[in-house]
Amino acid sequence: MNKKTLGILTTGMILLLASSGIIVYLIGQNEQNEQNNPIPIRVACVGDSLTQSTEYTYNLMNKLGDNYTLRNFGVGSTTVALASETPYMNTTTFQNALGFDPNIVIIMLGTNDAQPSLFQYNSTFVDDYITLVQTFQRLPSNPKIWLVLPPPIFSNLSGSISPEYFEHTIIPSIKQSATQTNLPVIDVYSLLIDHPEYFPDGIHPTQTTGNWGSEPASQIIATAVYKVITSSQPST
Repeated sequence: MNKKTLGILTTGMILLLASSGIIVYLIGQNEQNEQNNPIPIRVACVGDSLTQSTEYTYNLMNKLGDNYTLRNFGVGSTTVALASETPYMNTTTFQNALGFDPNIVIIMLGTNDAQPSLFQYNSTFVDDYITLVQTFQRLPSNPKIWLVLPPPIFSNLSGSISPEYFEHTIIPSIKQSATQTNLPVIDVYSLLIDHPEYFPDGIHPTQTTGNWGSEPASQIIATAVYKVITSSQPST
């Protein structure tokens, strides 16, 4: 082997080793960046007006911080029952929630199913709720899912929703849906049962001070959801 050939080979080896070192360095930097700046955990809040039009998701987002990306996928007046005029699963928002491919799904539905006109669909409530849950379970992200027992209905000022039916039929049906899908429940119902003052119309929490984020009921809901989400995450 002449000196020229040897020189070329030596230069090639040096360049190869240098390139390998750069690649190893870049891989190490990428891993370090991922550790320092983890990809946010995607949280989908699914529900009716108690999700869409209250401050619970706003408060929850503030509690979770930058490591989470939260989206409000609530739609007012929607139901679990697929045979009603406004099932949640028939909304564009539901499709958007699926497209979000969430890592965590919080479902708080069922209040509107306590309308007297929908009592006839109670026999399919659990099956319909399970269908909703299973649709999320089939997502590539394989999300963790919690079912929420919604706040109590304290009065029926509009005459459109039955507090008694909600308590004795809808709440047990949500629990049954959770049991049959082997999912955990967040019991907001019990947390708020002694606070009718937080619900001026008997159904929806309302701001008390005029400051954004000041709804006491929404704070309680957000705190309950925050605790289960953060306790389920692996420690770092």
